[in-house]
Amino acid sequence: MGKVHDLTGVQILNYDKNTIYVTGLAKTSKTDPISDIFSTFFVGVMVNSTDNKIIDFTCNTVSQKTSSFIESIIVGYNLLEDMDEIVSQIERRFLGTAQKALIVALKDAQNKYKMFKESGISS
Repeated sequence: MGKVHDLTGVQILNYDKNTIYVTGLAKTSKTDPISDIFSTFFVGVMVNSTDNKIIDFTCNTVSQKTSSFIESIIVGYNLLEDMDEIVSQIERRFLGTAQKALIVALKDAQNKYKMFKESGISS
């Protein structure tokens, strides 16, 4: 993945042809501040389809710092094989009110990615 800047200085990420973008969704708790802004919690996971490693990540949190922190936990793991470790790291390190929604959304993304891989389209 290469990073370039357009004429305005905005960073644009270039992903190679083996990168897959998969989303996951979860309902948020009424006590979570995100529920005031969004009706669902959303994750976007960029995965290298060759080795199933998560290479980039985004989610709709209230604060960009929160999204960046969650990204730092998740990037580098194998989406198919490392979910137990990802969940463990989230439970240990991310104590935000969206913790449960984050885990559910990640598992939703994992299931969508598994179906994609099993479909044979990725070949």
